[in-house]
Amino acid sequence: MASNLLFLTELMGMRVCDVKGRRLGRIRDACLAPRVDKVRIDQFLVGGEWNWWIARHDQISSISLDGIRLRDEQLVPYHDDVWTLRMARDLLDKQIIDAKGRKVVRVNDITFELNRAGDHDELWVLEVDVGMRSVVRRLCQGILPPRLVRRLMVRIAPNSIPWEFCNIIEPDPQRRLRLNIDLKGLEDIHPADLADIVEELSHEGREAVFETIDSEVAAETLSEVEDTKTQAAILESLDADRAADIVGEMSPDEAADVLAEMEESSSEAILEEMEAEEKTDVEELLGFDEKSAGGLMNSEFIAAPEGGTVADALRIVRENEEHVDTLTHVFLVDGDGRLTGSLPVGRLLLVEPTALLKPLAGADDVVSVPVAARHTRVAELVDKYNLMALPVVDEAGALVGVVTADDVISMLRQD
Repeated sequence: MASNLLFLTELMGMRVCDVKGRRLGRIRDACLAPRVDKVRIDQFLVGGEWNWWIARHDQISSISLDGIRLRDEQLVPYHDDVWTLRMARDLLDKQIIDAKGRKVVRVNDITFELNRAGDHDELWVLEVDVGMRSVVRRLCQGILPPRLVRRLMVRIAPNSIPWEFCNIIEPDPQRRLRLNIDLKGLEDIHPADLADIVEELSHEGREAVFETIDSEVAAETLSEVEDTKTQAAILESLDADRAADIVGEMSPDEAADVLAEMEESSSEAILEEMEAEEKTDVEELLGFDEKSAGGLMNSEFIAAPEGGTVADALRIVRENEEHVDTLTHVFLVDGDGRLTGSLPVGRLLLVEPTALLKPLAGADDVVSVPVAARHTRVAELVDKYNLMALPVVDEAGALVGVVTADDVISMLRQD
């Protein structure tokens, strides 16, 4: 084990001596000031017989397993500082997010790197320890000498997370700001993985994540959370305007599903904060029975006039680029909006731009379902015809929405 490493477990309770070697007290905690330096320990909290004192990092002469020696004895009484992160109080035994491993872990110990800065020693936060080695080290604390514990630890494989990949969960938004806690790194995690992480967090932890990350990423992540009750609880924990920003980025059908699960007063408050067009789409879907095709469908789809050309259809697709990631079919409608055909997007790329759409779709009737059809009927049709997208029509045959295979899979999971 490297001699330039020190663990929080070893630091806690370590003797602190003045310039003449007289004991002043013991280390009670170590503080990071993220706005000053993200890795260097800024303050050491020294506990005397009656009070705690602050020893600044530049007042330290040397640090070793034998103790800490000061080079300046002008210590000041400790008062809680909202600008500092205390290693033991704020991190030890707390949940954090490992952005690299994409999981929630509990902090068992913290590894520091001991560095010489001019004429004094400094501690830099290096890693967070989450494995069995750190558990055993803590169990041995105060029972066995630190050097003996280190020799025993050699036989146990380490399990740690580099400090730069650690995302601290701080529920208080003001404290997040003061401590410069940034969860933006979570936005690089796939929404499905981030949803798994969110489901492992406490209620306060979920709120902190969704308050911080980008609205679009938050919407995608919320959609991946399987339990609609959990989705509703997350939105209800947020301010209405923040919740509206997230709901506005969701597809209308997913937004309607989660709002339907919420208390009426909460869902109405969110709807009031939404843009008019998004609000209308969601409210229309909320009017349908959730166990019907109307309750399952997404009102966002791409339709082209049946008398148009491939070039017309591709132009419409380009004008609706926000739907491209989930687009599988372009639907054909007549002058009254009635469904008359369906074309896989891939087929549009294989023919001349001047080709007419209607002949490409063929003469066969397109499989569709009435808006009032039960969800079991929807599942039967998707399974029978191996459909990626099932169009939903009203009583007049007008296209009003689409149920995707993903919608059916989500429904079956909930059932």
